[in-house]
Amino acid sequence: MSEQNLSPKQREALRVMRRGELRRINVFEGSVRSGKTYVSIIMWGFWVAGSPKSGVYLMAGKTLSTLKRNVLDPMCGLFGGNFSYNITKKEGRLFGRKICLEGANNIESAGKIRGMTLMGAYCDELTLFPEDFFVMLLSRLSQRGAKLFATTNPDSPNHWVKRDFLDNGKVDLLSFKFLLEDNIFLPKKYVNSLKNEFCGVFYDRYILGKWVVAEGRVYSGFSRANVLSTHQIAERLSENPLALSVIGVDYGGSGSASAFVLAGFDKGFKNVYVLSEFYDKENRSAEWLINSFAEFVQREKERFPTLSEAFCDSAEQLLIKSFRKAVRLEIRNALKSPINTRINLLNRLISANRFFVSEECPHVIDAVETAVWNERDQNKLSRLDDGTSNIDSLDALEYALERFSKQLFGL
Repeated sequence: MSEQNLSPKQREALRVMRRGELRRINVFEGSVRSGKTYVSIIMWGFWVAGSPKSGVYLMAGKTLSTLKRNVLDPMCGLFGGNFSYNITKKEGRLFGRKICLEGANNIESAGKIRGMTLMGAYCDELTLFPEDFFVMLLSRLSQRGAKLFATTNPDSPNHWVKRDFLDNGKVDLLSFKFLLEDNIFLPKKYVNSLKNEFCGVFYDRYILGKWVVAEGRVYSGFSRANVLSTHQIAERLSENPLALSVIGVDYGGSGSASAFVLAGFDKGFKNVYVLSEFYDKENRSAEWLINSFAEFVQREKERFPTLSEAFCDSAEQLLIKSFRKAVRLEIRNALKSPINTRINLLNRLISANRFFVSEECPHVIDAVETAVWNERDQNKLSRLDDGTSNIDSLDALEYALERFSKQLFGL
């Protein structure tokens, strides 16, 4: 592998490893697209290749699918025949060493690695891990010379990764900090576009690489300029028609409302339009909600023939089955991605001036305008959900958008 294909910052990190200056915990932190994950993979591979063949090694991500996408597949390209893996068996081989693969998506995940004795570990997107999993992992790294490699974007300065490890001088830890500008291989036009797509706390964290607190409005870039009349939307769609329309569904109960949100994507996924909504706080009965959904689908299919799918809160499988019987439409479970991922997607659309809401959707407009950060949530990015704002319409909207992040931003 030629170092000419690496940035100066990446080459500097490699020199640290060659000098034998790695620590027990080695964290690659900073901006998105800064090259931190790429060089961390290279260093992980080189380190494993020089470590005992008899040792056991672990690679973990928030989920196995994100680990595959972010790390395992790129490793195949980097190391060729020296690396292979099987997600089903949750294992791989790297330079002849056994690699165990695990997901760390909830508090029970720590039990997956209890009893293991590890020589090395790699953690992808560490701030998304449960703290219990990471603490257990450190206790499993008990062989002499064992090391951990981890990547992360910044989060709250109160996050346990920052508070208990990065800022703890007693921990045997080395931090490699990367910024967007460190990646000299990115086109300037792309870098400028990326900067324009983030705002507020996401700009500070993902572009500037800062560990900052989320304060104020969640969608601070949203204004009345994002609200269009039906005539304005029709004019825009006459120039670039809808390619796809979908419905996001959030069910009510215990003081919350039921919400349906119809979102449309124009050709090329250049823009997102919120075209119609349903909102009800009475929650009269399951039968009434099923009938309301059927009426909503029938009406909107006549207005927007591109309507093809609905993504529903997976918590209510009986209602989903009833919806499938009531309408001729593909009904699927919502992905329910982490809340900060969903918030970030919508904020990027707003910042890039690619998100518009019809004036026919007052509940969605109000929900986006009034959403504020939860100040008590010190470890995660989340919205305040105490009944003072409309979280239900936001959830329904996000369920409609989240499956199309790749088409919208190549994520």
